[in-house]
Amino acid sequence: MVKIQPNRLDRIFEMNSHEYEEAVLRVLRSGWYILGNEVSAFEEEFASYIDQTHCVGLANGLDALWIAIRLLEIGEGDEVIIQSNAYIACVMAITMNRATPIFVEPNEYHNIDVNKIEALITPKTKAIMPIHLYGQASDMEALMSIARRYNLYVIEDCAQSHGAKQNGKMTGTFGDVGCFSFYPSKNLGAFGDAGAITTNNKKLAEAFRVFRNYGSEKRYYNKVVGTNSRLDEMQAALLRVKLKQLNQLNNERLELCNNYLNSIKNEYIFLPKTQPNCESVWHQFVVQTENRDDFIDYLNVNGIGSVIHYPIPPHLAEAYAYLGYKKGAFPIAEKYADTVISLPLYNGMTIDEQDYVITTINRYAPRQK
Repeated sequence: MVKIQPNRLDRIFEMNSHEYEEAVLRVLRSGWYILGNEVSAFEEEFASYIDQTHCVGLANGLDALWIAIRLLEIGEGDEVIIQSNAYIACVMAITMNRATPIFVEPNEYHNIDVNKIEALITPKTKAIMPIHLYGQASDMEALMSIARRYNLYVIEDCAQSHGAKQNGKMTGTFGDVGCFSFYPSKNLGAFGDAGAITTNNKKLAEAFRVFRNYGSEKRYYNKVVGTNSRLDEMQAALLRVKLKQLNQLNNERLELCNNYLNSIKNEYIFLPKTQPNCESVWHQFVVQTENRDDFIDYLNVNGIGSVIHYPIPPHLAEAYAYLGYKKGAFPIAEKYADTVISLPLYNGMTIDEQDYVITTINRYAPRQK
């Protein structure tokens, strides 16, 4: 029986249930459910939160990524540099546009190794897509220097980094476009699917607003062949409630993860590292162990749930067999895929729950084979 789940979304709702319920009723009573005042207000508030000029609400994070690539006119014959341990949705956004993903290995912080980017740039390279994995900002200052030198677009995947910073500057504000997911488990999670892009480019923001609504700026007058990807009023209203609490929620996660870092002491468990000058919002607390299956079995026996983020790197996924990569092509990403495991972490996690996890982990030793 699971005593400690890897995540508990109900705890966040319970913290401010009255405000969430009020937001829902406000939308229901308004009689306006698509592209109304709640979406406009959230777009303004989120743009202000991360100190960016424009935010455009979309249906989900994948839409943010693939539409960004489409509107930057990246397509067949073009290359996009992306880290080899990315979540597969990031790669799908590239290939949905018939562009080619060019993989680069991650660094010790699980983010793109900026030192390996320049060697991969060719005349076909059009963009770099850094992914701020597990809540930690990539080395964006160094990456942006490379992008400017070669006149490349930068599309940030900020699905796991709401509020993360490098030298005080938030993710989603460095590149041409910041792409956000508000999937329920994210630090800023909705109560269903939701997403957004951020940009300082007014023309690009306007293009997103048209494209997300069937390519229409005015109803029934279609400027381009667009799509249906609209953040709905209900999710926007709920996100507005959570956005007001986001700093508090992120600080709570920081305290939990500092406790993990200070209290887990086991030679078989390797703790995550934080990159200098970067503030993580700890979307996940990801450790590594050479004996992962054994460790998972041990946690399960003791009623502790866990998740693997992610067991198969994109270049080895069946969906991308046509790219021709074989095992060994990206050994660092493959090593992470074989050894990473995310420990229980959620807002509302009690001291007793976390202490139980820590005590149990500290007693772990691999079974003799």
